Amino acid sequence: MTERQYVIFTLEQEQYGVDIMHVKEISEFKKCNKIPHTPSFIEGIINYRGAVTPIINLRKKFELSEGDIDSQTRIIIINLNNKQVGFLVDEASQVLTIDQEMVDPAPKIVTDIQEEFIEGIAKLEDRMVILLDLENVLSEREKETVLEIQ
Repeated sequence: MTERQYVIFTLEQEQYGVDIMHVKEISEFKKCNKIPHTPSFIEGIINYRGAVTPIINLRKKFELSEGDIDSQTRIIIINLNNKQVGFLVDEASQVLTIDQEMVDPAPKIVTDIQEEFIEGIAKLEDRMVILLDLENVLSEREKETVLEIQ
């Protein structure tokens, strides 16, 4: 039996998880400085612990409706190619230990592009959690764009 820990976060009432080993920190929302001529899913940049950190709005990246930024809004900080990148989420609520036997592969309805960042679907007793690999949410070209900002 193999278990892994996941940071659980929400976007538009859906729950997602990301392997805690990929998460550097979780921060409260900080106002971003907008950058002209960048893709719409790039919310802007922040100075986070002395480093210029681009912020990716996952609602926009996943083409979900615009949400309000409130006291529950969080930024999940990860390392991407040795650079710090933040992902804006509605709420980061908990850390769960999930037995890998409870994880099914992504359904076939998911496109080839999405299969790269959806690790699977965790079937828990009272809910399902979509497990993501945030390092692969962006295409190679999008990664280059984001990393050039720093």
